[in-house]
Amino acid sequence: MILVMDVGNTNIKIGLYRGDELTETWRVATNFQRTADEYGMTLMNLFRSVGVKFSDIEGVIISSVAPSLNYTLEHTCKYYMNVTPIMVGPGVKTGINVKYANPAEVGSDRIVNAVAAYKLYGGPCIVIDFGTATTFGAMSADGEFLGGAIAPGIKSSMEALVNTTAKLPRIELTKPEKVINRTTVSNMQSGIIYGFVGMVDYIIRKMKKELHSTDCKVIATGGMGEVLSGELTAITLLDRALTLKGLKIIYDMNTENKIGENV
Repeated sequence: MILVMDVGNTNIKIGLYRGDELTETWRVATNFQRTADEYGMTLMNLFRSVGVKFSDIEGVIISSVAPSLNYTLEHTCKYYMNVTPIMVGPGVKTGINVKYANPAEVGSDRIVNAVAAYKLYGGPCIVIDFGTATTFGAMSADGEFLGGAIAPGIKSSMEALVNTTAKLPRIELTKPEKVINRTTVSNMQSGIIYGFVGMVDYIIRKMKKELHSTDCKVIATGGMGEVLSGELTAITLLDRALTLKGLKIIYDMNTENKIGENV
């Protein structure tokens, strides 16, 4: 079995592959105070719930935008699974050509999403990840990551609104039926949800124009994608497991389907 982990600023997305099938997925909170043993116990409990043992894990690949956790998670994998994880970054084969001014600046999650979108759905395409930040990535027909845009995440924007105003309450992020509403809560929901719809639609239109492709695929992922997907007619499909799929593709590329390097 292959363990894939996408370490974000807010959550860690975890998946287990049996061969090429993603059989289990979990999401746990990113906690910078946890030790390697605490993460090990968390994984042990998750695995135990589906009848999996640490000894079943043949290889691990991790994408992380939280560098301070990298050593902790590497130590967890080495100590509990006896496997050295592949850390997505410079030197790891991805099969795409990164056209960033400085490729090392690109978040590994954006690269992993781009790999998955291009390999699974073809190019040109646009990848949108609705996470702590909202990221847009453009892939050419030839497998080149051309860059994109980074905007605040939906929850981040809501927190900024609540924390910088005296009377606005913390709200549930659900989509109101109308844009014009008559309560403070529904006004906030309208402004945040439909405001993001407008931003995303506009950026997609501009990106398609710069890609010289009006019909390129637009693939969305991330926890908040489902809230917006019904309003975003430009999105071709929503794939919540896109990053985990990309991690498995990169793992195979770097191991040639062989068992990962053991400690």
